[in-house]
Amino acid sequence: MSLSLLTSCLPTFPVDTAAVLGGAWVGADLPESRAAWPRQCLQTPVLAPHPLSQECWVLQGALPVHAGESEGIAWRRGGDLLFGVIAIDEATVTAQAPHTPLQQAAFGAYARIFRLLDAQGLPHLWRLWNYMADINGESQGLERYRQFNMGRGDAFEAGARSVVGRVPAACALGVASGPLTIAFMAGPTPIVPVENPRQVSAFLYPDRYGPRSPTFSRAAVAHPPGQEILFVSGTASIVGHQTVHAGDVRAQTAESLDNIVAVLGEASAKSRSGAYALGDLGYRAYVRHPADLDTVRDVLESRLGGAPVVYVRADVCRSDLLVEIEGQALRGLPA
Repeated sequence: MSLSLLTSCLPTFPVDTAAVLGGAWVGADLPESRAAWPRQCLQTPVLAPHPLSQECWVLQGALPVHAGESEGIAWRRGGDLLFGVIAIDEATVTAQAPHTPLQQAAFGAYARIFRLLDAQGLPHLWRLWNYMADINGESQGLERYRQFNMGRGDAFEAGARSVVGRVPAACALGVASGPLTIAFMAGPTPIVPVENPRQVSAFLYPDRYGPRSPTFSRAAVAHPPGQEILFVSGTASIVGHQTVHAGDVRAQTAESLDNIVAVLGEASAKSRSGAYALGDLGYRAYVRHPADLDTVRDVLESRLGGAPVVYVRADVCRSDLLVEIEGQALRGLPA
């Protein structure tokens, strides 16, 4: 069995649906029909190279794929790999003060995810994709991203999971509207966490960034049978714990890439498959202002050596950040 990631700009995938573990749909319009596999749907414009982007994690091999639904999570499992998607409409959440609806939704979503992992005997989260509406907005005196971090961190602790050190790779972005939606990949073995020597680890941020620090590693290395996957979390123009180059999208994009280079250096030292360079990954770049697309693309194309990039309109977790970049690479391991 091996895992691959396919990307398509078409509304359908030329692939055997029985072999699909899960995936994502990103575009201004939602799909007309429900997919046969767990699919995270993000109704936000794709700025380039096409107006629609679909990602599909596909299993190769004779292993059967099992599907199910658990507490609102659509999931599929192939061997010891699990992919799931959950979406929670905040309007349906009854929150008790001092908790906000988003905080309660985040806690509830992660609590359900942890119960599913325990039931499947696959306790280790590898990668998470988190999206919510109005991420930089404020309610009840607290920015919504910080509310999300409180609910997520509380769920990790309630589920007896660590909130520092060996935590999964992740991103958290804002879209114009829609539910809190979380996609995840999990497996039987812990990830190898990767941090950035240029940055304070996100889970150790000072309290000026909120009552709870974010719960993610800068990157994670995972090892399905015979493979290595490098997940690089959403990466922005932060040095230490502070935003740098406020208002300068070109400099922020370059700084984000400098941070990814530093992460790849650390990941290379922990890799079983050899060193990683910028051109070895596929990327998704989140751009706050569509007018900045040409500048962001110019910087990335000059440094990524032809590596594939999908550009998406989204809000980054800090209001002064203009761009965020994430990536992944899949490799086979020597027999």
